[in-house]
Amino acid sequence: MSAVSSSSLCLHTAHFWNKPKEFGRGRKQQDKKGIVKCSIKSGNPSSQNAVRVGVLGASGYTGSEVLRLLANHPQFGIALMTADRKAGQPISSAFPHLSTRDLPDLIAIKDANFSDVDAVFCCLPHGTTQEIIKGLPNHLKIVDLSADFRLKDLSEYEEWYGQPHRAPDLQKEAVYGLTEVSREEIKNARLVANPGCYPTSVQLPLVPLIKASLVEIKNIIIDAKSGVSGAGRSPKENLLFTEVTEGLNSYGVTRHRHVPEIEQGLADAAGSKVTVSFTPHLIPMSRGMQSTIYVEMAPGVRTEDLYQQLKLSYEDEEFVVVLENGAIPRTHSVKGSNYCLINVFPDRIPGRAIIISVIDNLVKGASGQALQNLNLIMGFPENLGLQYLPLFP
Repeated sequence: MSAVSSSSLCLHTAHFWNKPKEFGRGRKQQDKKGIVKCSIKSGNPSSQNAVRVGVLGASGYTGSEVLRLLANHPQFGIALMTADRKAGQPISSAFPHLSTRDLPDLIAIKDANFSDVDAVFCCLPHGTTQEIIKGLPNHLKIVDLSADFRLKDLSEYEEWYGQPHRAPDLQKEAVYGLTEVSREEIKNARLVANPGCYPTSVQLPLVPLIKASLVEIKNIIIDAKSGVSGAGRSPKENLLFTEVTEGLNSYGVTRHRHVPEIEQGLADAAGSKVTVSFTPHLIPMSRGMQSTIYVEMAPGVRTEDLYQQLKLSYEDEEFVVVLENGAIPRTHSVKGSNYCLINVFPDRIPGRAIIISVIDNLVKGASGQALQNLNLIMGFPENLGLQYLPLFP
């Protein structure tokens, strides 16, 4: 691994965690005697205990976020990075902000040697990922950040993504990686389908309420807004500065590809089919996401019941925080972090409630949750390398 030249504090997992298999709020489990001085490194792993990680598609936004988070991870070292169009170039050619790290040069996927790699983050576009993952060695642990393995129903994948699934056997093996909901399954997985950003922001508040039968599964309306980074790094006319700035626009109206993923997760919680009304919007900021969710409460249920259920569901979770009564979640409060902030409010319409959920679409909505999942797979505390406070202002 490559060095952050100065010595800094890192967390030695053998001492910092009383019980490595017990997850939840890390700050509740800290043993301050376990803080040791060490040099944190971020490139080719040299320690016998380091997990050697490959990042496929390192020149995209989610790839760069994975690299940023891995840079200060005490147990994961970056063994290889791929970016076909920038093969042979240093990471600074794609992301100058990472130039201070001693990282391996970018290579083409076809030239990657996975014999010295333990795990990979696959940050490639949907539609291309299936064939690549199908060709990877079986010893690798994989967290896929594309949409290719999120939908259990292959016919539904073909309907929404316009092509047949080319790795149906792998799809059967994949575990959907909404960490706080599927933690036990993720621990034993080889292939994790990392959730999409919108589905993460929607499912985290709704799944506990649906499981507790506190809200009706009909008439769920989701008004969601994302920063421009959610659309990826490919140059597109509608993402040019002059097209985005000083405006707001809806897109994917009635046919956004995250709809079946949201409905799949909510249906699993309900034990029956769920159909939602979902409209995403692009807003002129780099990162951040808010989902405003309108629900009909079950007979006799009050808004306070929803609030208390969310508090109970997430009281031991580090990265999902239910705010104090009346506090409005803001995207500013999660920028650059792996947190999801939630709160619930009474609607003016009797029997309905409004739930607001905010995340950083590139962290909890993508790369941060991916790292959380790989921590779980490899048996580390799931908050390792993720305890960044939000950036403000």
